[in-house]
Amino acid sequence: MNTSMFCFQCEQTAGCAGCTGKSGVCGKSAANAKLQDQLTGALIGLAHAASNAEKTPQTDRLILEGLFTTVTNVNFNDDTLTHLIDRVNAEKNRLLPGCANCASPCGNTDNYDMSRLWNTDEDIRSLKSLILFGIRGMAAYAYHAMILGYFNPEVNDFFYRGLFALSMDWGMEELLPIVLETGKINLLCMELLDRANTETFGNPVPTEVPTTIEKGPFIVITGHDLYDLKLLLEQTEGKGIHIYTHGEMLPAHAYPELKKYPHLKGNFGTAWQNQQKEFASLPAPILFTTNCLMPVKESYADRVFTTEVVSYPEMVHIGHNKDFTPVIEKALALGGFSEDTEFSGINGRKTLRTGFGHNAVLSAAGQIIDAVKSGAIRHFFLVGGCDGARPGRNYYTEFVKKAPEDTVILTLACGKYRFNDLDLGTIGNLPRMMDMGQCNDAYSAIRVAAALAEAFGCGINDLPLSMILSWYEQKAVCILLTLLHLGVKNIRLGPTLPAFISPNVRNYLIENFNIAPITTPEEDLKAILG
Repeated sequence: MNTSMFCFQCEQTAGCAGCTGKSGVCGKSAANAKLQDQLTGALIGLAHAASNAEKTPQTDRLILEGLFTTVTNVNFNDDTLTHLIDRVNAEKNRLLPGCANCASPCGNTDNYDMSRLWNTDEDIRSLKSLILFGIRGMAAYAYHAMILGYFNPEVNDFFYRGLFALSMDWGMEELLPIVLETGKINLLCMELLDRANTETFGNPVPTEVPTTIEKGPFIVITGHDLYDLKLLLEQTEGKGIHIYTHGEMLPAHAYPELKKYPHLKGNFGTAWQNQQKEFASLPAPILFTTNCLMPVKESYADRVFTTEVVSYPEMVHIGHNKDFTPVIEKALALGGFSEDTEFSGINGRKTLRTGFGHNAVLSAAGQIIDAVKSGAIRHFFLVGGCDGARPGRNYYTEFVKKAPEDTVILTLACGKYRFNDLDLGTIGNLPRMMDMGQCNDAYSAIRVAAALAEAFGCGINDLPLSMILSWYEQKAVCILLTLLHLGVKNIRLGPTLPAFISPNVRNYLIENFNIAPITTPEEDLKAILG
């Protein structure tokens, strides 16, 4: 029996080439990786079936759930993957009941063998990987919007077209437009999620968030799902339990309909890759709502709870009923710290600031424009993206530290934990560092850039704006594709360029979009600012 795996979809893939053998760098086993490939193949089969029958909202949900489940650090549970594959196959048979019992099968709706994709020509594999990883990341955003009751038929329909394209024997001429269309549709998807979040929870407002844990019972909630946080806040109200965010949940403190709960107290910990150390002696339960789950250590295994698509063997899972009673009971039993306990960010500061979404930033557009025209602001840097454990990621901290005092740092996603507790001061009344939110809030950065370009009567590429991006997994891929769709150039990407991009495709991106790998902070700042 072949027990090896192949996976190169995240930045920390082994040897910067691909994880093989019995397990991956992320901790998933070869069996788990193969089940995720089988799930993807089943989704492709479902997409083919939907092209021959009328799909339903149930079909759309399965497509989103299946793609989201295969994002890095979401699902490590072979049983739940097997069950999801069975559900996808059942939906395919529901759409086309005659295919399962056909005496002369045509093979049109068969589940796709993913080894065909991994072993094809490297340029074709590269483009198909960009599509696949892009729609996986986009599915996470569409899923969050769906939970809040927001849909876009154009977004939903594209998932089927993207999956369908993966199984076709098409060349680069046919696949490249689909790669760029993935970016176009992801822009619609991020706009949808932005509208879902702001219409449900209000427009984010700049907010100072403490990192001290108050004495008494508490729960740490991590991931990205704001609706799960709202439900947890409702169910813990009046119970003497404090709630602390972790990782990409930090921006939740800026939404009026969430910050109104007085027991939403602050933020614990730093980026996702530090959780095994930070959770080891925490006297509280941790609720994982989306991706960014690392293999659970024995030291805190009895305190981990999962919900939605997140699943890990032997961990308590909160199902669709969203009854967080087991989490609440665990918090009360553990009791929390006996006295207020101070924590800090990586650089030592004990408060963090968030909430600079497009509404907040554009409300100060007049000040920003005046500061640029007067020379008080020379340049904007968007320094953001996914964090990871590679030592080279210290580049982003040093870049921010070395950025001149007449520059502004815009940031988003979990990469900001490298530097978001630095005090960079202000330019006039404007803070030099503005946290725009989660990874999907790249939409805010795009809105701000478009508004500034209009105000100055120029294109986005003519603005004093540079993008210094870090990537780890599929959500970063779909955001990069959106920037390419918009024609944004001069992006510096790191800490390494994706292993799944072939030399020819890499050269195409460099030549047409001026995407460059990061070098050193000093060299990149000099190249940008002169």
